[in-house]
Amino acid sequence: MSRVKEFKLPDLGEGLTEGEILKWLVAEGDTVTQNQPIVEVETAKAAVEIPAKWAGRVTKIFHGEGDTVEVGAPIIAIDTDPSGEPLPSPEPSAASLAAVEVAPAEGMVEPGLIGGSAPGGRTAVLVGYGPRTGPATRRARKQPAETSAPGPASSGPTSAGSEATGARREDEAARALGPARAERAPSGAAASAKGRAKPPVRKLARDLGVDLAELTGSGPHGSITREDVETAANGARTGQVAPPVFGPEREQRIPIKGVRKLMAENMVSSAFTAPHVTEFLTVDATRAMRAVDRLRALPDWRGVRVSPLLLVAKAVLLAAARHPLVNSTWSDQTGEIVVKEYVNLGIAAATPRGLIVPNIKDAGRLSLRELADALTELVATAKEGRTSPADMAGGTLTITNVGVFGVDSGTPILPPGESAILAFGAVRPMPWVVKGRVRVRQVTTLALSFDHRVIDGELGSAFLRDIGAFLEDPQTTLLSWT
Repeated sequence: MSRVKEFKLPDLGEGLTEGEILKWLVAEGDTVTQNQPIVEVETAKAAVEIPAKWAGRVTKIFHGEGDTVEVGAPIIAIDTDPSGEPLPSPEPSAASLAAVEVAPAEGMVEPGLIGGSAPGGRTAVLVGYGPRTGPATRRARKQPAETSAPGPASSGPTSAGSEATGARREDEAARALGPARAERAPSGAAASAKGRAKPPVRKLARDLGVDLAELTGSGPHGSITREDVETAANGARTGQVAPPVFGPEREQRIPIKGVRKLMAENMVSSAFTAPHVTEFLTVDATRAMRAVDRLRALPDWRGVRVSPLLLVAKAVLLAAARHPLVNSTWSDQTGEIVVKEYVNLGIAAATPRGLIVPNIKDAGRLSLRELADALTELVATAKEGRTSPADMAGGTLTITNVGVFGVDSGTPILPPGESAILAFGAVRPMPWVVKGRVRVRQVTTLALSFDHRVIDGELGSAFLRDIGAFLEDPQTTLLSWT
């Protein structure tokens, strides 16, 4: 007897009411395993992959790609017992593995949880995690076609024989899944050539936000080199984007939805609710830039991404500890100003889907090295479109780094519920008076916007001046403030 169950679009966090189907990872007739990613959905806050709640065979897909679906509406039907007997646990194919994101490193569990608990007391997460449906086996070696970061199983050299074997297995798996699935599975030769790169090049691509799958390698056998990655990154920074597609009326219409819609609503609400005040401070950041260079040269910091933003973030955290009222929320509902002991430090990030502001939880408790790692992970996750709704909730204080766009300053708008946001401008060589003489120094401009209901001019000026003092002399301020 067939047991067909309808899987409904879950609430992916923060009371979201709808989501857009971006991409189906399965087709009708496919066999799926429990917790296998089946669909990619974009909500008003992030794009996430949703796993299958049950193992079985897909009998119906209710909505196509591009459709907007309300939370609670069925999106897919799965026959959990198509043969009247328990389904065997199929071995994962290379084609199915290519659709699954790499599990978080070092046993960390990503936020955005749904489903029940998994063995060992842990909780099933949205992507690639959950109870095993078969005997324990060694993790399959990922083929070079994948563009995710290599783990221990994929970091070593791959022989031509093993590549050929992997290609044959992939083709066999594609045929076993049916004609529709086989058409979507890449051939072994194409898969092995696409996205091939050495581990250091993969790491560079992650750091620069470059998708290896979009590159054509210029190295031996079509492999991707450091130069290929750097060229792609430089092209992205100089604004080389796809040209707009105009219709017969010579206009392009872009639907207002998802992340962009939420961003617009939040900015309008904040701009017309909190009275904004913006102050500017131009500082000599030469010593801060030297500190960045010294950190990069330390043996213990090799491989760590160190940027001026790291020191700005540390300066904001230390200044917030000296002026706690800056890290607070104005509440009309309770008639209170809620001062937070913890600092969930938001970092504004521009993504293809729009502006998002993920935050580092309790950032004030992190060491400088831990803060550097958290910033790297936050930026990489945002550029890959994998930021979860939980990562964007609960921010208390934000930095927007407009300097990466070559901009000197701006008047940032407060994220809803926050009382202050700092804009960090470009660091440029400029003439500066040092001990009565004009010198060429590394200079930047800071802009602090704040809610004047909570922060008056004196407090805002003191907070901004402390951030500037740290950038002018990081060593002295660290010794005197801590």
